[in-house]
Amino acid sequence: MIAPLDYPYSVTAAIAGPIVWQIWTRYIVRRQLWQIERTKKSRAAMRETNYFELTGVPPPQPLPGFNIDDALPRPYRPFRWKYHQTMSLKEMEPNWWLELESTYRPRISQRKDLYSKHGVKVVDAMPGSELACVELMEMVIQFLCARYPNQFRYDPSSGIFRNDIMGTSVDTNNIKPLIFLLENVPEDFLIVQEDKATGLYHFRAGVSASAVGWNMSVKIGRPLHEVHGPVPFYKEKMQHSMDRFFSKMTCDKPIQRGSWGLEIGQPLYLQTEDPRWASRDIQDPDLDINDIHLRVDWQTLRRLPKSQAIVFNFKALFTPITHFREEPFVPRLVATVLRESQRPFMEYKASFHTEHKVLPALDAWAKEQEEKGWVPRDWEVRTLDENPFYPGWQLHHKY
Repeated sequence: MIAPLDYPYSVTAAIAGPIVWQIWTRYIVRRQLWQIERTKKSRAAMRETNYFELTGVPPPQPLPGFNIDDALPRPYRPFRWKYHQTMSLKEMEPNWWLELESTYRPRISQRKDLYSKHGVKVVDAMPGSELACVELMEMVIQFLCARYPNQFRYDPSSGIFRNDIMGTSVDTNNIKPLIFLLENVPEDFLIVQEDKATGLYHFRAGVSASAVGWNMSVKIGRPLHEVHGPVPFYKEKMQHSMDRFFSKMTCDKPIQRGSWGLEIGQPLYLQTEDPRWASRDIQDPDLDINDIHLRVDWQTLRRLPKSQAIVFNFKALFTPITHFREEPFVPRLVATVLRESQRPFMEYKASFHTEHKVLPALDAWAKEQEEKGWVPRDWEVRTLDENPFYPGWQLHHKY
């Protein structure tokens, strides 16, 4: 039984409860609709932006005769000697921010499969990174359509993007930007944003389908010096200069660099729990030299003009090590790097499992090149003038 004094309040609560709930529900719905409309307007505004003008980076030269099935990537050989620990930054070439070649279709398929299996280990984003993700997608679309006009088409008024290589069409208003990148560009993108309280840049969003030994789940949210934790001597020699570089980087000065390693097969995405990981500590006497590949992760780094985020992108390229035989100076240069570099760097590159086969082959090819007159016998090993390529590299590139 309800006490007399409690009765009016109980009735009021019984009546007011549903009313308050209805008001709250309407508020939530209206707010969601407002956010959706705001996002659409924001995306529409970005579609109308000329990012080439806004960033000060010129548009790429169009390739109207480009054939994806015949295209060969530029043969990156970012080998340096004597090695001094720097980021080895070079000015980015506007034509080559994103490079498409004949592995495009299988790589896109592989990336989608990796995402379906690993989820947020491959694609993830933190709150506050939404604008940067949309902005990056729009910049990528503008570049693709400018560089490869016969492969990609975009209608800014509707937001419809057509990929004629894959035979797909997507409404960019209704797709998450990082998923768009996963399904249309065979490169990884990592977005970092400044923490206003500390001035440090933190990893906030990305697509990472070519990671070796790490994944999005263990890196996202961390500041750069923690992301680069495994890099030998990063904290002692590079952290301060890199933090300063990021704080001063401008939109019109994108840069590029490369890292490399030696792999058995072509492991695009390899995690420590994968059974293949253990083989990196073993030198298999039956390993075939034809199964060993150079892996180059060609990277660019640029600031986004509106969000002021900074984006890394990485393209993993594999080349049979046997190709070095036809590349002047490369065998001797690589052999020197493998033998004489500080061990922490070689351990980080994880080349041990291949060195017992690679080094004898490199020595034989280097001697062969000297006998052919390609390389002077008294050549002092050093970084090549053509770095990150080698003499005559244009013969091995097609687009």
